[in-house]
Amino acid sequence: MSKDLVVILTALNLEYQAVRRKLAGPQVHHHERGTRFEVGTVQGTSCRVALGLTNKGNHSAAVIAERAIQEFSPAAVLFVGVAGALWDTARLGDVVMATHVYAYHGGTSEDDGLKARPRGWEAPHGISQLAAHLARVNDWADDAPGHGRAPQVRFGAIAAGEVVQNSKISAEAQWIRQHYNDALAIEMEAAGVAQAGHLSGAPVAIIRGISDRADGTKNSAKDRNWQPRAAANAAAFATRLAVELLGEQEQIAMSRAEKAQSADRPAERVSNTVHNSTVGIMAGSVKDSNVHLNTTPLAAGPTGLVAELNGFREHLKHHHVEGALDDDTYREALADLESARRTASENTLDSSRRTTMTLKRLRGLVADCPVLVAELAHLITAGR
Repeated sequence: MSKDLVVILTALNLEYQAVRRKLAGPQVHHHERGTRFEVGTVQGTSCRVALGLTNKGNHSAAVIAERAIQEFSPAAVLFVGVAGALWDTARLGDVVMATHVYAYHGGTSEDDGLKARPRGWEAPHGISQLAAHLARVNDWADDAPGHGRAPQVRFGAIAAGEVVQNSKISAEAQWIRQHYNDALAIEMEAAGVAQAGHLSGAPVAIIRGISDRADGTKNSAKDRNWQPRAAANAAAFATRLAVELLGEQEQIAMSRAEKAQSADRPAERVSNTVHNSTVGIMAGSVKDSNVHLNTTPLAAGPTGLVAELNGFREHLKHHHVEGALDDDTYREALADLESARRTASENTLDSSRRTTMTLKRLRGLVADCPVLVAELAHLITAGR
């Protein structure tokens, strides 16, 4: 499957529901080993998201993240949920985007104390740059009347361990703050997801809403009040990031397709327009051209679009036979194409929108075939 979606994983059901509320038409997707995902689109967009639940802990998160990466080949994996703040830099409700992740339970115990030997993973440069841009634009947060100030996005390290941290004065709490004093937040899954992404070559981003201060107040009434708000803020930023990520990939794919087409075109073009005359054309070859005699080009419309979609089916088949599209991608592409053909024939404003969204998904599936991407750019324009 092509990289046409983003995987979003959460550890808690509260976090899962916060993301799910952002999705339209989620459909259950069963992994052969029993893991359930839901695949939908971010509301109001064509961005596809595969949503999964890992449960608590780095080990469980690593296994499910690896499983999701192998199942969906996503453009990126976003781990989304809540975390405790280690310092006052991040306020309750703010979102922390990890610049890097520490697995802080690596260490060596010696006579003079416990020495830190952490593993660390940096966030992918491209995702970090895009997230920083969204934070500057600052239009990602949901309107929340009565919730006071708008949440802010903070960038910094996140520490991921194997135990729940709920103290500022315990020996371990003091040790963490001493050795990881640049970490803004602490939680229990980011290291596992980061390791899975590292081994699989998938970009990973960790996005956490601050729900407490890891200071002994977990499970208090205040914590229960802030958890859903922090989870909702993290889900809002993550889904916006997912939309922008796939949008950038789509633009890159179109740019490559245009460059590939330009490379195939002759350096010079000749255009002749005559009326009620005889035209003679002499050429070694004529490609991607139309000749209209004593008439005007056919107007775009539902019937014409359906006919073009039927023609595109043959192009898909050709690329499949030639080996440019694997069997899974070909089947998915045919399903999307049939869906677009049905909605295009309805000839309504809503069907036009649905046709365009389906064709955009199809373009993501065949992103590795520049010729097909270029054809779909024309069909998307016609669908609008």
